[in-house]
Amino acid sequence: MEREGGISPRISPLAQVRDAGNLLTRAGFTLPGVDVDEYVVKYESALELIEHLRTMGETNALVQRNKLLKRETALATAAIYESMFGAEDGSVPATYQVIYMTGWKEHESQPRAKRRGSATVSFHDIKKQFGNT
Repeated sequence: MEREGGISPRISPLAQVRDAGNLLTRAGFTLPGVDVDEYVVKYESALELIEHLRTMGETNALVQRNKLLKRETALATAAIYESMFGAEDGSVPATYQVIYMTGWKEHESQPRAKRRGSATVSFHDIKKQFGNT
């Protein structure tokens, strides 16, 4: 802030898992499913992390953004980031969340939930028969 007189995000807004499921429902999908995998990648420096984000297309995609980033500001930011989040071995870890989403288009052949209380077998009976396997 002190170098540029304000702040400007350098990555696009991040989606939350619950928001991904809500988006599927709002888009008209049924039986939405959302799953997440997390990956930790270690980089030699914060600048290498930034370059990786750039090559993945994960930098700020907002239309109304400050497109200029001075080299002096980038180097200072990288040094601060490394001092705050760097690992003891000198690497800079970054955690990536990959969100997988599935949904189904409404169709008459799609399975529907049974009416509550319509089951013919109880979970208690199943547990007695199979135990705690």
